[in-house]
Amino acid sequence: MTLTATAPDAPAFARLGVNLADARLGAQALVASDDFFAAKERMLDPAPAVFIPGKYDDNGKWMDGWESRRRRHGGHDWCIVRLARPGRLYGVDLDTSHFTGNYPPGAALEGCLLAGGEPDADTAWTPLLPAVELGPDRHHYHAIADEGTYSHLRVNIYPDGGLARLRVYGRPSFDAQLTDAHGRVDLAAAIQGARGVAANNEHYGHVGNLLMPGRGVDMGDGWETRRRREPGHDWCLIALAVPGAIEAVEVDTAHFKGNFPDRCSLQAAFAPGVPDQALITQSMFWAELLPAQALAADSLHRFAAEVQALGPVTHVRFNIHPDGGVSRLRLFGRPT
Repeated sequence: MTLTATAPDAPAFARLGVNLADARLGAQALVASDDFFAAKERMLDPAPAVFIPGKYDDNGKWMDGWESRRRRHGGHDWCIVRLARPGRLYGVDLDTSHFTGNYPPGAALEGCLLAGGEPDADTAWTPLLPAVELGPDRHHYHAIADEGTYSHLRVNIYPDGGLARLRVYGRPSFDAQLTDAHGRVDLAAAIQGARGVAANNEHYGHVGNLLMPGRGVDMGDGWETRRRREPGHDWCLIALAVPGAIEAVEVDTAHFKGNFPDRCSLQAAFAPGVPDQALITQSMFWAELLPAQALAADSLHRFAAEVQALGPVTHVRFNIHPDGGVSRLRLFGRPT
């Protein structure tokens, strides 16, 4: 499963937010009025939707997304999604990729915040996105102005049809209780709000994959650059979930065997509020957090004594020398 970076023409909220509807982070499609043609769970797949000519199942043409039957008795279809983590929502992408004669002409979103359990018939829903028009085979980006925190969404499609993907960009609520045995939080976890800011190259894998839970499922589930044919080294920038003092680092090269970096290093800075583009140039001069360390194939590397005490930081620059692929990066520290 090879994941791609956010489309270049996507709005700012898609680049600045975490996709809270990402199944890898724990988002789940709970129930739908109908998913006869295509299972609701496919709508939360983080990989781009695909079209497979000639593929059919018992109910008809196989489609990569959520698709309901043609309604014959009025009303509209809906699906309830539990977000990976309650959070403030910035905007959504209602993606109808490959749905050409079977897309919904319109859609709307509602939200709720539950401390526990799932929505039921008595749940009060708050309108988040009024009914908007949808077209065939394209991304539909819409900002959400509501500044509340939400744990669940109800996706309404009018009257029926299919959505290839639902992506809900926002900032997850930080959970200081998710600690390791030493009481430290992974400040580079996407589920906590960390995000990839920039990278000099993402030819084979998006930098955001570094921040996902667990170990990578294959070589496509990581950050991997092209083969470098010129001097220098590759790098990426990561915004931490919250400011914190980093005490330990994990670099996982799972599945990268003939293409792992020879070594890696980290730089860091306290730069709250600095625009992303300004960070790129500044990062060359940031203080060293982790001196260059040798890496091995398909291995989990842990560094603690080697980590320099820099105090609170908000961003890190992850350098790989000279190029290659890394599955996951963990930055354990104490929020400040």
